[in-house]
Amino acid sequence: MDRKAQMDFFGIAVLTGFSLLLALNQVVIKLTNTGIQPVFQAGLRSVGAAVLIVVWMRWRGIPVRIAPGTARAGLLVGTLFGLEFLFLFLSLDLTTVTRMAVIFYSMPVWLALAAHFLLPGERITPVKGIGLALAFAGVALAIVSRGGGEGGGEGSFLGDMLALTAAIFWAGIALCVRVTSLRTVRAEMQLLWQLVVSAPILLGASLFFGPFLRDPDLTHWAGLAFQILAIASAGFLLWLWLLSIYPAASVASFSFLSPVFGVLLGWALLDEQVGWPILGALVLVCLGLVFINRPTPDPPR
Repeated sequence: MDRKAQMDFFGIAVLTGFSLLLALNQVVIKLTNTGIQPVFQAGLRSVGAAVLIVVWMRWRGIPVRIAPGTARAGLLVGTLFGLEFLFLFLSLDLTTVTRMAVIFYSMPVWLALAAHFLLPGERITPVKGIGLALAFAGVALAIVSRGGGEGGGEGSFLGDMLALTAAIFWAGIALCVRVTSLRTVRAEMQLLWQLVVSAPILLGASLFFGPFLRDPDLTHWAGLAFQILAIASAGFLLWLWLLSIYPAASVASFSFLSPVFGVLLGWALLDEQVGWPILGALVLVCLGLVFINRPTPDPPR
């Protein structure tokens, strides 16, 4: 498919479906946590996805090799990736999907703040500043309104903070990929670094979080397989394909859909309570993401 200058109906439909898939993955992780220890589950996911990505690269004729000067950056990004999912999977063991979705998908907020100080040409404009303020207020509201009933579902302060920490590490990954030598290698190799380095980190850390298995059944193993196949492997390749066809800013603008779908699926599939505070936090975060991802107009010539 030829590269397009703007989003069309096909792209809108695929990106909407992809956002729904990402939100569904949070539900799957939470359900799988009941049978497989969260950190051990994350480690197994990295191992399985790494194998599939290598198979994909071999099939496509993409070299699986370490480019000169990228080893340190690869180790750094892989470590951040491991920490991100350590905190994310533990978060879903302690708090609800609805709360996690609002907090975790605030990642562009922390990326924009870091980029303002570390990347030339990434200054916070007045429009982005409004977006940052709205999204930050939404995250704060989600955290302070924890509790049951009208507060938005059963959750814990620790679980909420773990989700926030995971979002910050996610932003760190995006930033490191842009400023280190990894920016010169293919995206498939970037992902492979993250998966290969994170696997031993997560599997090693899982020794400190109790038994590896929590009486799993076929449903739990199916949940793990879904994460490996549909999210960490095929989902990433789909994302790369979309970026190769549509403008990056247009693709990024759909990020606000993931927390919306996350809240809806947590309510519909897990019977989590969604009160006005969580709905208000969701609206603030989504509005903030829209402003943050709004393309900056070119200066007049």
